[in-house]
Amino acid sequence: MKGYLVVLITVPQDKALDVTRHIVDNRLGACVNIVPEVRSLYWWKGKVEDDRESLLVVKTSMQVFPKLVEEVKKVHPYTVPEIIALPIVAGNEDYLRWIDDSLGLSEGSS
Repeated sequence: MKGYLVVLITVPQDKALDVTRHIVDNRLGACVNIVPEVRSLYWWKGKVEDDRESLLVVKTSMQVFPKLVEEVKKVHPYTVPEIIALPIVAGNEDYLRWIDDSLGLSEGSS
């Protein structure tokens, strides 16, 4: 079985659509859900930050992940963007094939 991932990326709310379009337009994610607002508390440069961000939930493949990270870093405004991947251990086979098709990974896809 091929490796599929759900990738979580937090972004400033005003950049969510731009980053999402870059991911989808470049076939780095078959689908990206934008959760419009999450509240994030985190350590940065010695103090706790409290921000409102958007959360991107990206469905992709292991094969594409390195390029996804590279491209997101190019368009993401943060110095150290959150880009973490969780494996999809099982899923609707039709949906997983659709991910391959959408990413241009299956024969006959374009």
